[in-house]
Order: sequence, then structure tokens, then C-alpha cells
Amino acid sequence: MTLRLAPIPDRTPVKLTLALDPETHAVLTDYVAIYEETYGQQERAETLAAAMIESYLASDAGFKRARRALHSTASKGD
Repeated sequence: MTLRLAPIPDRTPVKLTLALDPETHAVLTDYVAIYEETYGQQERAETLAAAMIESYLASDAGFKRARRALHSTASKGD
């Protein structure tokens, strides 16, 4: 049987510890407050930071091209 929805990929979070300088932490804390004010929904700084990183990586065209090349080179070496 073929379904329109493909199998859902593994969405198990991977824990990553980041060290932020005090200014970046302050900016992120302000972002959390403004996010809650804007959307009426409280989110943890860690959740928003993960979404920011995902958005940044998805919007970086140069990175996407380089990543495709990296993986095509790696697969050719198999």
C-alpha cells in the first residue's frame, strides 16, 4: 500500500550544550520576553534557540550547496 504521507523521520531530540557570552544570553532572554508578548505563549530559551538555529541553517543557501557537495562526494567514495 502506498500512502501520501511518508514515514515520519526520527524526531528524538539530541541534547547539545552551548556556552553563550553574557551579552548573547541577555539578548536571547529579551527575545524570549518579546516572543511571549507577541504570541501570548511562553517558550523556553532553549526551544527558541533551537528554532533559530534550524531557521538559520535552512536559509543559508551557500551552506546548503556545500552540504550537498559534501554528501555527494562522501557517497561517491563508498
